[in-house]
Amino acid sequence: MIDWNKNPWKTLSEEKIYENPWISVTEHQVINPGGGKGIYGTVHFKNLAIGILALDDEANTWLVGQYRYPLDQYSWEIPEGGGAHGTDPLESAKRELLEETGISANSWSEIQHMHLSNSVSDELGIIYLARDLSFGESSPEETEQLTIKKLPFNEAYDMVMNGDITDSLSVAAILKAKVLNLIP
Repeated sequence: MIDWNKNPWKTLSEEKIYENPWISVTEHQVINPGGGKGIYGTVHFKNLAIGILALDDEANTWLVGQYRYPLDQYSWEIPEGGGAHGTDPLESAKRELLEETGISANSWSEIQHMHLSNSVSDELGIIYLARDLSFGESSPEETEQLTIKKLPFNEAYDMVMNGDITDSLSVAAILKAKVLNLIP
C-alpha cells in the first residue's frame, strides 16, 4: 500500500539559481521515484495569489483585461493580485479589488484555495467572492494598463466555457460560483 504522505523523491543537493522580489528559482539534484538521478527546477513565489469574483444583486460581475507579458497576449480575468505571506489574505483581496476596479465590498466569502502550477511551483491562490458592492475610482499600479468590463455573470461563464478566459484563478472562481449556484 502506498503511503500518500511519504515523499518518494530524494534531494541530493539544491542551488538557488535566480531570485527577484517576487520569485526564486532553485535547481535540485534528485533521485526520482524510479531510482534514477535527475534534476528538478522549482519556482518559489514570495506572495499569495489573490483573486476576487465581485457580484452585484443583478448577477453582474467585473473582469479586468490586460496584456500579459509572459503569454504575449491579452487576457480577461477577475480582479487579481498578490498578497504578502503573513498578511491577512482578505485584506490583500480588499486592496486589490479597490485598486484595480474602484469597487469595495461589505460581504466577503472565501470560495477556493488552489495551487496554480504544482508541477513547478509552490504558488498558492485564494479566491474570494465579494458582494454588497460600492463603487469609486480605480488606481492601478504603474505596471498595469487595465480595461474594466462589467457584464452579466453568465457571459463571464460563457467566456470560460468557450476559452476566452484562460487564467486559472478566473476559471476556478467562475466555475465554482456556477457549480455552487452562488449567483443570485
